[in-house]
Amino acid sequence: MNPFKTLPTLSFLFLTLFSLAHAATFDIRNNCPYTVWAAASPGGGKRLDQGQAWQITAASGTTQARIWARTKCNFDASGKGSCETGDCGGVLECKGYGKAPNTLAEYEIDQFEHQDFIDISNIDGFNVPMEFSSNSPGCTRVIKCTADIVGQCPNQLKVPGGCNGPCPVFKTEEHCCNSGNCQPTDFSRFFKERCPDAYSYPKDDPTSLFTCPTGTNYKVIFCP
Repeated sequence: MNPFKTLPTLSFLFLTLFSLAHAATFDIRNNCPYTVWAAASPGGGKRLDQGQAWQITAASGTTQARIWARTKCNFDASGKGSCETGDCGGVLECKGYGKAPNTLAEYEIDQFEHQDFIDISNIDGFNVPMEFSSNSPGCTRVIKCTADIVGQCPNQLKVPGGCNGPCPVFKTEEHCCNSGNCQPTDFSRFFKERCPDAYSYPKDDPTSLFTCPTGTNYKVIFCP
């Protein structure tokens, strides 16, 4: 037997174990007094009644990932349907991002200097109060957005079940910052004043982007 034939298999096994060693788990819990349909990209989706939880795992190197809640959904036995807020293409098992408005927990795993990047974002609006925090002793970061944003939402941003972000509504450079050169607006300040730790517009990094060391596990709570 040629011993070198086993090297690709061993290499694959090593890489798999390395990836698993740096993977992060996310415990997603619904504390709202109503049902939500949790969504994750990557990860899929799951109905969560009050008090129920769902766990997903994200591999090392995962980027541009999101977790959010969908509300007032109806799905048939095949998993097709729609939601009032956060709908992801009319399916229970999300394959991509959700439709605004939706409060977002965003993350990237094992990035620069083995740090995870985490944030809550209201750039796409707000539908459900949220906490995004470490579930490990090595990081104490807790991010929350629990204000009554839906109840206080400006008329221009109001939609059934949520408060839209100005970019999805107006689609202008001022609000969407496609060039990377923009400033806060009155609408972004509305969100920032109520949830100071959450992204309110695309260049909000200094006060809204946080890190934990790679190897941290996390929890996302709807209605903390």
